[in-house]
Amino acid sequence: MPWNEAALPARASSSSATLVPEQVTAHASYDSEVRQYECRGACVIAAAGEYDMGSITVLREALLTAAEQYRKVVLDACDITFADSTFLNLLLLTHRSGRLRLVAPSAQVRRLLEVTGVDRVLEIRQTVEDAIAS
Repeated sequence: MPWNEAALPARASSSSATLVPEQVTAHASYDSEVRQYECRGACVIAAAGEYDMGSITVLREALLTAAEQYRKVVLDACDITFADSTFLNLLLLTHRSGRLRLVAPSAQVRRLLEVTGVDRVLEIRQTVEDAIAS
């Protein structure tokens, strides 16, 4: 199920607080979708679908541009259904900026992070609100 604005409050916080996007931008490509918005000075990017060499471009542009422009970059990864080493490399590249927070990775992404040990390197949070506050 693709990410949509109605799902944002449910993932925003376990304490039922609602984040209000200041501006939402959406891009879709081959089996993937990227939505981004600003919230309390952070850039939140919600990615959905599959990310490999053929579909990573839009997400790469969003993450790297956000890392140049914002103090914090939050990647909501709960709707990512497939990710490979291309996605993993992008996370590490963005992490080097010191700005990346990963939120609620899907089971497939969490497994990729665990197998490679990257889960011990990245800052992973359960909600977008927690990631923005960290």
